Amino acid sequence: MPWGEFKDTAAERRLFQRRATVMLVLVLALLGILIARMYQLQIVEHDIYTTLSDKNRVQVQSVAPPRGLVYDRNGVLLAENRPVFSVTLVPERVGKMEDALAKLSGLIEVSDEDMERFQRRLQERRRPFQALPLRYDLNEQEIARLAVHRHELPGVEVAAELVRYYPHSELTAHALGYVGRINRQELQRIDPVNYAGTNYIGKSGVERFYEELLHGQVGYQHVETNARGRTLRVLERQNPVPGEDIELHMDLRMQKLAHELLDGRRGAVIAIEPSTGGILALASVPGFDANLFVTGIGAEAYGELRDSLDKPLFNRALRGQYPPGSTLKPMLAVAGLDSEATTRDKTIWDPGYFQLKSGGRRWRDWKRSGHGWVDLKDSVAQSCDIYFYEMAIDMGVDTIHQYLSQFGFGEDATLDVSGALSGLLPSRDWKRAVYNEPWYPGDSVNLGIGQGFMLATPLQLATATSVLANRGSWAEPRLLKGVSGDRSVEDVLPQATHQSIELKDPDTWEFAVEAMAEVMHGAKGTARSAGRGAPYRMAGKTGTAQVFSLAEDEEYDEEEVRERLRDHALFVGFAPVDNPQIAVAVIVENGGSGSGTAAPVARAMFDAWLLEYSDKTGSVVAAGTGAEN
Repeated sequence: MPWGEFKDTAAERRLFQRRATVMLVLVLALLGILIARMYQLQIVEHDIYTTLSDKNRVQVQSVAPPRGLVYDRNGVLLAENRPVFSVTLVPERVGKMEDALAKLSGLIEVSDEDMERFQRRLQERRRPFQALPLRYDLNEQEIARLAVHRHELPGVEVAAELVRYYPHSELTAHALGYVGRINRQELQRIDPVNYAGTNYIGKSGVERFYEELLHGQVGYQHVETNARGRTLRVLERQNPVPGEDIELHMDLRMQKLAHELLDGRRGAVIAIEPSTGGILALASVPGFDANLFVTGIGAEAYGELRDSLDKPLFNRALRGQYPPGSTLKPMLAVAGLDSEATTRDKTIWDPGYFQLKSGGRRWRDWKRSGHGWVDLKDSVAQSCDIYFYEMAIDMGVDTIHQYLSQFGFGEDATLDVSGALSGLLPSRDWKRAVYNEPWYPGDSVNLGIGQGFMLATPLQLATATSVLANRGSWAEPRLLKGVSGDRSVEDVLPQATHQSIELKDPDTWEFAVEAMAEVMHGAKGTARSAGRGAPYRMAGKTGTAQVFSLAEDEEYDEEEVRERLRDHALFVGFAPVDNPQIAVAVIVENGGSGSGTAAPVARAMFDAWLLEYSDKTGSVVAAGTGAEN
């Protein structure tokens, strides 16, 4: 058969037409779907994708507020802000972190401590897209190298930020405290909105107590970025509100003088203005460089500070708790007279020791031969222990506790001093709770000269001395003197809670003050050498605090005792007597004699404030000279 009879051309044509029709319908359907999707994207969902596009291009960044400045009472800058350049990384934009860190290590010097700190922060909880610092305080060469290789480092920026700086660091470290990087615990308690973009927070001292005042309010800016996340331009900005500047009662000249007078010896000096409670000087020696802690101190440097035998990180003025020794005697004299445990005219015989009962234990006087016949004023002036042993037994611990608590012992009586400890004012209940023992008469004997269980901080001693100088009127210690904003000091300071001490006979205050004046100006006063030649009258009390106990009949030999086991030297006082303008507490650890070591420090502080720095120098000198004559 011919081949043509087997080919059906018409059937093939119909099959092709059907297939072409199906393909056309399919193409038209797909085209319709595409057009519909384009319509949905371009018309229906236009606003949604415009917003998403803007989010890729425009970002909202927080702007940290400049921290408020801190000044002393004379306008001397104590804490400021200075710009520092640092290299930061945003983990979400970096890509492979190991490669980026390796690249950066080849361009700039990155220490093991810097790397370890960065890795630790990388693992901590943080805000999304938060820049993490790797190195601080870049020099010009390092900044230039990073700029040249900027295109190779997505998510890496050289950022300038204001960082806290303390120009008088070691002098003010213990009073001002310092700021540091916000840690995990702080991140959980701070306002995440107001602290967005803020890397630092007050860690101690004034910086911590007035954190809210100094921090300010965060600002915001809308910035345009490229595909790598780098900022191209600022589209809109809401400026942050800077923190408030504050003025302190502290006088930097007095603070510096206190450090110089201690001359590297371990100790503390507190000076208070009795009329206001303003702290003129709060010195703890040795100090440390607070600037090391701002951006993060290295492990080696911190280890040296932590392990030093002199404990420079320890704030002796606020947290050093020492037996007050004989510096407690003026307050005990007030308590004894007001409670009628003694009288002004009562005299006793001091043979050099005291016994609760014949043949019993002997409590020694500091003067081995005794003071002979003494009354209360003589006992304060000459620091006769025997008189106060007897008076303490007559008063009892309950009465002593009642009166000493009114002077601020056993509590943190300050208004705005961060970190101050409360010391220890023992009582019957306290001893029962701690030792499960009753209070023995011998405990009262020890308490009568500020020994035994009792502990007080230098700030507490200065506070009690200020109350005595004010004749029982309270002015709680405070650092804040002024605020730059609309708020007043009264709005910022906590409410004062202490009431004036009311005595049965107000003239008891004058008696106690005159007894303290005899310490400085009397013929047998223990600190008469420190008071000699002053053109004003001052009141004071020396004291020593034992570091270790002696056997009953063992004598103290300073030359044979290791330096760090010697007695602490203490002194409290105020001046002038009739118009107190400064109250001082001094402790020199292992200084030995309060009269020979601590009293001259206080005298120099008195002279500086009354004769050099005070605005009322003329009237003070005139009044003091007249009284002295």
